[in-house]
Amino acid sequence: MLQNRSISWALMGVFSLVLVACSDPDTPGEETTPAQPTEAEERETIWDLFNQPDRSTSLQVNRYIWTATLEVMDFMPVLNADPFGGVIEYGWGTVPGGNQEYSASVFIGDPALDARSLRVTLRTRTGVVDPDTTREIENAILTRARQIRIRELEF
Repeated sequence: MLQNRSISWALMGVFSLVLVACSDPDTPGEETTPAQPTEAEERETIWDLFNQPDRSTSLQVNRYIWTATLEVMDFMPVLNADPFGGVIEYGWGTVPGGNQEYSASVFIGDPALDARSLRVTLRTRTGVVDPDTTREIENAILTRARQIRIRELEF
């Protein structure tokens, strides 16, 4: 029993030495340089695209409307968000204090902070919602977007 344990320890020691020898970074002829982070590693989330100082990556979406949409529609789960195309799709959610379930699709089609930049499609389980209700949601999003912009300009 003691002999088997000694052999096992000796084999593990030899195996460890072989691994260390294979991973020696100071091997002649090899240059070691620190790995440069890739673009994907530098950008932590898709939302960081809105705060990029590098203007080579441009979005054709108004960031204030995008942020306001996420805030106003926060009672619904986000199913899909495409900041390059300006589309946010929401799953079914209930307005706090209400009993009606809604689903929505939001299209932000222009970088301008303008009512023409925003289109909201709101649905219930029975069909499309009244246009006045949809307009109220659009107005709430645009109002919140303007508030965010004003708050940002004050700092």
